Amino acid sequence: MNEPRIVRVALLGAGSVGSQVARLLLEQADTFAQRAGARLELVGIAVRDPKRKRDTDLPAELFTDDAETLILQADFVIELMGGIEPARTLITQALESGADVVTANKALLANHGPELFALAERVGAQLHYEAAVAGAIPILRPLRENLAGDRIERVLGIVNGTTNYILDRMHTKGDSFEESLRIATELGYAEADPTADIEGFDAQHKAAILASIAFHTNVKLEDVYCEGITGVSIDQINDAKRAGFVVKLLAICERAVEASGTESVSARVYPALVPESHPLASVHGGNNAVFVESAAAGSLMFYGAGAGGVETASAVLGDLVTAARRHVLGGPGLGESMDANLPHRPISEVDTRFQIALAVTDEPGALAKIATTFAEHAVSIATLEQTNDGDRASLVIVTHRATEGALQALVAALESSSAIHEVQGVLRVEGSN
Repeated sequence: MNEPRIVRVALLGAGSVGSQVARLLLEQADTFAQRAGARLELVGIAVRDPKRKRDTDLPAELFTDDAETLILQADFVIELMGGIEPARTLITQALESGADVVTANKALLANHGPELFALAERVGAQLHYEAAVAGAIPILRPLRENLAGDRIERVLGIVNGTTNYILDRMHTKGDSFEESLRIATELGYAEADPTADIEGFDAQHKAAILASIAFHTNVKLEDVYCEGITGVSIDQINDAKRAGFVVKLLAICERAVEASGTESVSARVYPALVPESHPLASVHGGNNAVFVESAAAGSLMFYGAGAGGVETASAVLGDLVTAARRHVLGGPGLGESMDANLPHRPISEVDTRFQIALAVTDEPGALAKIATTFAEHAVSIATLEQTNDGDRASLVIVTHRATEGALQALVAALESSSAIHEVQGVLRVEGSN
């Protein structure tokens, strides 16, 4: 019986994900050989400091600080370093050397994906990146392959576990944002510097990738509108709960069609109200979920662990086995389809519903002034809830659909109105008509 051929694998980075990838490659070598039709031999791990002690026990002789030489020895390169550089340079070198590449680098793909895809196609190599969005959840391959014959209308995603944990704790435990963040940090859900998560930047990168794949269009990072969750108060959480909503940080990728038939693409990230009846409302803790609405397949939801070393390693190794099987069998791989070239729809033209919380002066005529202000800005009121505290009243207003531009003009007018003491907060409503 012939021994399976050997496919040489170089690993760049040995953090929480990289170390688990290396461990699994070594421990389950026979299993991967059966699945891929080739023995996946880990030839080296490039790191900044090869002598540094690591949490996972890996053979010391695998470590090197010479990434460029390691790349030249490999058929496949797994990049798990993160960041733009040197990852971009090393992936470029790997592709140009003829190696296929597997990466989980969302920031790199959101900023430089098209040029790397073009390079891979030009040299006949493959660039795989399932782990770049939603960790262990298989979402990118279904969008690229299984739904390639369908028309995707909308993608709603909870794609950041840190923010979902914080908002879920605020909703279920009644803790403040600050307390929820503190606990998330203690439990390891949040980094020591949580800025990328709580300001929405992590989700913004993922939204750019999701929108590009879903709509076969190069959606640039700067075209993805982004708001984080630092402004979400416990009062807003409680207002949402009373109205039958849950607050989630969503990545929203949407196809818009004008009356003329002209299409455009919107991608945005912000905290939004989701009806309790919507599947995304039941995503708890640090989990992720992506809800896809398509013309033929209808509504689909992908749910699971959005982060974690071994969970994300699962997606990385899935890409590696798939790529190795193609390598053994031969034939062309799957390239990226970005030829739709749909224009970007600015956030000011996006329409949705809004929840607006106001502190108002409790005096005759105040409600009439507020209603007039709404009417003057073509934003109609769907529901209104009022509570009174002395000479002040609190209003929570949910609107019918209106454009973001109309909403911003309305808020500016409300802030200058004599009837309004304070605009306490504005949240969008998603996942409902």
